[in-house]
Amino acid sequence: MDVLWDTVPATSDGVTVREVADALAGRELAYTTVMTVLDRLAGKGMVQREREGRAWRYRAAASREAHIARLMLDALDLGGSRDAALVRFARSVTGTEADVLRAALAAEAGMAPAERIETPTADRASRPDRAGEAAER
Repeated sequence: MDVLWDTVPATSDGVTVREVADALAGRELAYTTVMTVLDRLAGKGMVQREREGRAWRYRAAASREAHIARLMLDALDLGGSRDAALVRFARSVTGTEADVLRAALAAEAGMAPAERIETPTADRASRPDRAGEAAER
């Protein structure tokens, strides 16, 4: 996946098995191994492929960031309390990472960063236009 994410722009038609194998030359993988892995990734929906003559062209189905976000959401679904896991995660991030999260949450809520609410859960529940949103989350 790193080869696809690092070498294939979103606007590209993708890369062939040979191009991926060449990019992984330092790992001494057989062409058929690379072909099998790409085929399995296509079967799982992680890569998209298009026929070009006798070969296939592969590209990532989602960005690296989208894939990581999906992994994080899947991890939250592993059991226990999602809220507790989120709180523990929030306590473990750096100040800069926390700022990024705050800005993203403010943008998602349609608010300018200067309008951010310090206690979003309590405030959302008390505002009629946001009460439904709080229940959905």
